[in-house]
Amino acid sequence: MDGGREPMNEANSTAKSRRRPRITPARARELFMSEHVVDLMSEHAVDPNTVRKSISASWVRCKEWQVSVDPFELPYEPNLDRESQLAHSAAAVLSEAHAGLANEPVSIILTDAAGIVLDRRTGDAALQHKLDQVSLAPGFSYAEQFAGTNGIGTALESRGPAEVFGHEHYVEHLEELACAGAPIRHPVTGKLLGVVDLTCWRRDADPKLLVTATNLANRIEEAILEDVGRREFALLRQYLAATRRSLNPALAISDDLVMMNDSARDLIDSRDQEALLGQATEALAAGKARVFSTILPSGATAQVHCQPNEPGFVGGVVQVQLLAPEPAASRGLPGRTGHTPTGTVGISPRWLKCCNDVEAHFTSGEWLDLVGEAGVGKLAVARGMHLAHTPAAHLGVLDADDCPAAASGWLDEVARALAGETGTLILRHIDRLPATVMRSLSAVLEASLAAAGTRPWVACTRWSGAVVSRELERLIWCFAGSVEVPPLRHHVEDVPEIVDLSLARLTKRGSLVCSPDAMRVLMRNRWPGNVEELLGTLRKIVTHRRTGVIGLADLPADCLAITRRLLSPLESIECDAIVEALISADGDRAKAARHLGMSRATIYRKVRDYGIAVPKQSAR
Repeated sequence: MDGGREPMNEANSTAKSRRRPRITPARARELFMSEHVVDLMSEHAVDPNTVRKSISASWVRCKEWQVSVDPFELPYEPNLDRESQLAHSAAAVLSEAHAGLANEPVSIILTDAAGIVLDRRTGDAALQHKLDQVSLAPGFSYAEQFAGTNGIGTALESRGPAEVFGHEHYVEHLEELACAGAPIRHPVTGKLLGVVDLTCWRRDADPKLLVTATNLANRIEEAILEDVGRREFALLRQYLAATRRSLNPALAISDDLVMMNDSARDLIDSRDQEALLGQATEALAAGKARVFSTILPSGATAQVHCQPNEPGFVGGVVQVQLLAPEPAASRGLPGRTGHTPTGTVGISPRWLKCCNDVEAHFTSGEWLDLVGEAGVGKLAVARGMHLAHTPAAHLGVLDADDCPAAASGWLDEVARALAGETGTLILRHIDRLPATVMRSLSAVLEASLAAAGTRPWVACTRWSGAVVSRELERLIWCFAGSVEVPPLRHHVEDVPEIVDLSLARLTKRGSLVCSPDAMRVLMRNRWPGNVEELLGTLRKIVTHRRTGVIGLADLPADCLAITRRLLSPLESIECDAIVEALISADGDRAKAARHLGMSRATIYRKVRDYGIAVPKQSAR
């Protein structure tokens, strides 16, 4: 008997059976497809012994993506990269495995990181015919957002081994099959390269199927490591160690290879990068560690640390520290080129640039318009800047949502705040004010600007998606400049610091921390509600856990169900542009591709790579 469960006598068993009769996976799937079960992962939805948690989470993702059950259309990539590192290194392993399974009704399938089938080895004619019928063939993508729950797509989404049997598949026509997929990672960088999958008839499924797939993935990774070579391995290991230790710009240089981290790309312009490469290459050629300072073409000063590769190999790793005079913006933050306002955290270039721009307006006394999506932290930035520079002065916050229909009292409060000589006034959600109130507020602000003498610093916040009417435009013109506060998906590298600070505040003891696995899931989320949505998720967690370590089991179901790979800031911007184009094109990929100036094949690949849920086209 399982010691973790309450002993159950026959009467209890009979009573529980009457309350929730056991159902088959096929029936569970049918119920989930209906409108009666919205949250399959709820403990009251289905028997967890019938549908495994990994399968139910996948079903939820498929429903979010609006995966078609029958028929399902899979994107096709005609130009396969059969010469890729993965395909080359896996070829011998797959050939040997296929020879050992030649008389078995099992197919060995290799895909890339987007779920596109690169290679398929099948010795059974009937099984091969079935796989052709369901397009499990080279060129087609079995990513979860296209093919639903399956060994390939679910392994890619979960970043771990996955097995799917019969009716656990989300789409029709796959219930006769069983599949087990194991992810393949680059042995040095850890990057997900693809999946090796074993597919057979459901009736022939063997418990060792997943073990075999995992062993094949390990052998392919070993083959990749052997092909990479000792020189590249040594340099990559040295580079990764350097980037883990520091957030400063870093580069890896060899005869035929140059790598740089996000900080180097974002903080050093192209002219400076070229100059640094030339000087660093010359310094590394001497074969000795060296530190030197240099003035770059842009006028910036940098301290350069050069560490050669292992003896006998050319090249090495270069770390760069950009130097500048000690500005107000860097007080208390040695080694950083920016300052986050009191009460906020962040180290990403985009967040620091936003904070620096806000600080420039604050220190000059220029009124500022803060614009951004809901929940990005516009109020937090403005309030934090006040607390960082003038904590003893008055801080007033007036929200348009609190403005009554008869706005005279609200406008009087604005006028009283403007009459002070110091302090800060923050006007929230000005885009929500009625047009008549906008006109009156503009007149109050314009009168204050025209008056002689000192005045408080004034900042306003507004939603970036609001329509700018003539009245709102006049109101915005009262502010000397505008700064956009970036959405969280554009500086997702700040999530760990935000999580740590928020947990310390919510628990008031700092005794609750986030595990690496849970943090990776949080960082892969797109967070459409931005920082506010992340904080809401953390508040849910602390209702049932206030000390210890947050694991995957502690995360809300919606976090597990919509996990994506981590996008870089540039990828997030491109992803947003594609989403907007698809919405404008009513889900028509070809039309959206023309608008963006890319081919149809490219937009299919981007949609697949970024995990975009394409809106359904309206009936014509």
